[in-house]
Amino acid sequence: MCLAVPMEVIAINDKIADVEIGGVTRQVRLDLIDAAPALGDFVIVHAGFAIRRMDRDDAMETIKLFQEGLGLELI
Repeated sequence: MCLAVPMEVIAINDKIADVEIGGVTRQVRLDLIDAAPALGDFVIVHAGFAIRRMDRDDAMETIKLFQEGLGLELI
């Protein structure tokens, strides 16, 4: 099973963003995203690519569901 996870953008360098959730950081490509993110935006990350910008409230609700359903500590 694959999950697309909402992560917060903490740095942007050309077509690569550093994203973070629950103290875990990753670098993701921005080649496929629907709209360019800004620092502090949340993006849906799948297979190393940011694929969609996400509203902060929706991202927090999704993270909360992951925490409740999977027992993950993400925020």
